[in-house]
Amino acid sequence: MHVPVLSREVIEYLAVRPDGTYLDCTAGLGGHTGQIAQRLETGFVMANDRDAQSLEMARKNTLEWGERIRFHHGCFTGLEKALAELQIAKVDGLLADLGVSRYQLLEAGRGFSLQVDGPLDMRMDQSEGVTAAELVNQLAEKAVADLIYQFGEERRARKIARAIVRARPIRSTLHLARVIEEAVPRTGRLHPGTLTFMALRIAVNREMEELDGLLEAAPRLVSSRGRIIIITFMSLEDRKVKQCFQRLARLGQARILTKHVVRPSVEEVRENPAARSSKLRALEIAGTGYPVPN
Repeated sequence: MHVPVLSREVIEYLAVRPDGTYLDCTAGLGGHTGQIAQRLETGFVMANDRDAQSLEMARKNTLEWGERIRFHHGCFTGLEKALAELQIAKVDGLLADLGVSRYQLLEAGRGFSLQVDGPLDMRMDQSEGVTAAELVNQLAEKAVADLIYQFGEERRARKIARAIVRARPIRSTLHLARVIEEAVPRTGRLHPGTLTFMALRIAVNREMEELDGLLEAAPRLVSSRGRIIIITFMSLEDRKVKQCFQRLARLGQARILTKHVVRPSVEEVRENPAARSSKLRALEIAGTGYPVPN
């Protein structure tokens, strides 16, 4: 069974009730979904993911609790409509784990990895949108550099963009990784193309726009005293979540449950190195008796 990151902390902060209704915005392979479902009796969890292949694997991984799960294929910006179709006004808890699954990274045909050769795709939903290949081969050099700098926070973005344009057409993941490595040699443990690959994935999937949409809608989707739990893996995402939570708290619309960001334990990182950069923030939507802000 797939073990998700910060699983103990997620369940603790969600405070799952046996009769509650929950929304897992990023079901992935079903790790968090299954852990929520097994604590339910009359309630259920809606498991959403924009990756149809991952969602199908999540179904198989959670068969034991299948009657407590409703699966939905779609992006964050479609969640409000999806809940309405299930005649759900609000949920008792909302979870979003913004990490990329190990399955996606290791599946060569998905194009996420710079360690296995495959087509430069990177789309979470392979039925729509532009591919990473289209971006690196068609955008102007300045646009490539801006994309890498904005979404990857890569200081060497201009040098990398110049190398990419000169090497066009970029044919595959390993071809792109090799072009970057030749342009900016390795200086530490990480491959020099890591931030560029991350930036392309974010751009292809419009991840920042989707996160903005989720943060805007989440307070409407969660009931009074309900919880919002978001796990991030990048500073760009974490800043957005932190600022949104702080704004809701200032307005008296919510209470921040995590005074400091929650990180995985040493033991968890040892067992699952992919959890190393994860950060969890939790929020409770305002209910009766909440203090009015000054």
